[in-house]
Amino acid sequence: MGTRYLLALFLVLLALAFEVQGTHEPQEDEAASTPLLTKMQESLLSYWDSAKTAAQDLYKKTSLTTVDEKIRDMYSKSTAAVSTYAEILTDQFLSLLKGDS
Repeated sequence: MGTRYLLALFLVLLALAFEVQGTHEPQEDEAASTPLLTKMQESLLSYWDSAKTAAQDLYKKTSLTTVDEKIRDMYSKSTAAVSTYAEILTDQFLSLLKGDS
């Protein structure tokens, strides 16, 4: 659920960033409003960078170890099951070839 939340937050911020860049309407006081827009853009970019860094740190701290453990556990269980069934099939095949019942 945390990954979905971060993805949704990322998409919302990305849409807002493109919306801010896409709505450029010339005004009479454009020279006076440019520093304000620059400050807002710098502020949003700094918030975005800090959020991105925090999300990456959180992912590295929590997800990788738990995901690695889950993957290793699933791999060991699945290989154990496959080897068991492969041995059963091998025995059945050999008994068919020998003609033993």
